[in-house]
Amino acid sequence: MKIKVNDNVLVITGEDKGKTGKVLKTIKSQNKVVVEGVNVAKRHTKPRTTNEKGGIYDIEMPIHVSNVKLVDKKEAKKDAKKETKAEVKKETTKEVKKETKAPKVAKEVKETKKSTKKASK
Repeated sequence: MKIKVNDNVLVITGEDKGKTGKVLKTIKSQNKVVVEGVNVAKRHTKPRTTNEKGGIYDIEMPIHVSNVKLVDKKEAKKDAKKETKAEVKKETTKEVKKETKAPKVAKEVKETKKSTKKASK
């Protein structure tokens, strides 16, 4: 799974499509992630002890990893629709192995119109 805790992601499908948030938890065995403010459900709880209060709480439920895309932190604030791919760079020294994750720079695609002129006879 390429998405890790504290990554900013964009939800691309489902009820919360278009929302961005930070990954709070990853569940690798089920390929799911918990995103802050996304897929919120109501939890009804009873007080277990005399000091505890019961009530209705909002909790974030996990969503599948295929329903989210990694987003650059700077772009998440400006434009939620701009996705980025994660590029993992591995640095190895004699004692320490490091993996750093940096977003790839998105290339702008220029659209060109094809001429649709018919040949005259």
